[in-house]
Amino acid sequence: MQPLLQVSGLQKVFHGQTSVDGISFDMEQGRCVALLGPNGAGKTTTLRMLAGLLNPSQGSILFEGKPIGKDYRKQIGYLPQSPSFYNWMTGEEYILFASRLSGMGRKESVGRAAAVLEWMGLQDAARRRIGGYSGGMKQRLGLAQALVHTPRLLLLDEPVSALDPIGRREIMDLLREIGRETSVIFSTHVLHDAEEVCDDIIMMNRGRIAEHGTLSTLRAKYNRPVITLRIEERKEALQWLETLNTRSFILESRMEVDGSVLLKVQDMESARSVILREAAEHGIPLLRFEAGSLSLEDVFMEAVGG
Repeated sequence: MQPLLQVSGLQKVFHGQTSVDGISFDMEQGRCVALLGPNGAGKTTTLRMLAGLLNPSQGSILFEGKPIGKDYRKQIGYLPQSPSFYNWMTGEEYILFASRLSGMGRKESVGRAAAVLEWMGLQDAARRRIGGYSGGMKQRLGLAQALVHTPRLLLLDEPVSALDPIGRREIMDLLREIGRETSVIFSTHVLHDAEEVCDDIIMMNRGRIAEHGTLSTLRAKYNRPVITLRIEERKEALQWLETLNTRSFILESRMEVDGSVLLKVQDMESARSVILREAAEHGIPLLRFEAGSLSLEDVFMEAVGG
């Protein structure tokens, strides 16, 4: 089956600085893909090229096997990281305006505007001026304009980055619903967001793809058993903790922000048995002992060489 989107050798250079450095990936119809990476990784530039707003310096973008052109823009919806609105317009007027720009007739525009405003939970605020909308309402309005013409592909740039926790939850719930009907690519630097709603993850770093695959595939590739320890800061306990680094079953140790220690282990059964036995024998006051596997954050740090 032919991919919905095929990106090959995509590159963008600004004033001699390479923002996107020859990335390639395919996207299947009906998938939700996260462009995951730190600020400056090249995510926004990639999305703007995919939206047809920037011309690549090199490389190609194929939509259903054909180079993107004017007709392609009717197939996509795009929401930038900081969307601009006409605050004197009502929400309904803005969506009607967006629908007419997409080529819809007047009658169809009215029906689609009402439907998408209801879907985004804005029907009661449809005739209020946008200037009085909250941040979360404006983001939902932005999604409404991106969806009003029923696009085949939705491109979203950091859709929840500026929202409070309630607004963030509302948008993430909407993205989960949207993903059931529309192919979605959205950029984020928040690992949990990618994990929560996406089928596939493209990890970007310094303009390149560090890793690409399903969450389960990436976890399997980088899977390491890990033990998280936290102890009371007594001299003898800290000395014992330092000796753990010399054990053959410990591959790597790392101090976490909360004061706990993350131990990547080679043999979980041996590591757990030895650590718990020695802690009991030496009277080590354990505040936390947790055995598991790498989080998505750990997978990302492994992939980008952090």
